[in-house]
Amino acid sequence: MASATQHPDHQLISSEDVEGTNVYGAGDAKVGEIDHLMIEKGSGRVTYAVMSFGGFLGLGHSHYPVPWGALKYDPALGGYRTGITERQLQDAPAFSDDAWGDRDWEARTHKHYNAPVYWDRGIV
Repeated sequence: MASATQHPDHQLISSEDVEGTNVYGAGDAKVGEIDHLMIEKGSGRVTYAVMSFGGFLGLGHSHYPVPWGALKYDPALGGYRTGITERQLQDAPAFSDDAWGDRDWEARTHKHYNAPVYWDRGIV
């Protein structure tokens, strides 16, 4: 993780510091890293972490949009934790650049990952 805003007392972090942060699965095993974030323009909320899985679980080097709500920061690891499984990644709703802004795709993706939807949080 970069260190522009890395400080144990900070509640905010720069997107620059999130990009490249490791993501851990079961047993503290690194499963990938955050390549970049997708942010809703109107509210400023982070909606997805586009994760890079470089050969994770035999998937090859690929990028997968994962709902931000499927990740939780773990200060002990200095990274994000997820319960996403190999099967979930393999069976995720098909993604293309046309999927951004397709509410049906977003709803199916959030349901698939058991993540709360970002558009029902009352802030727009």
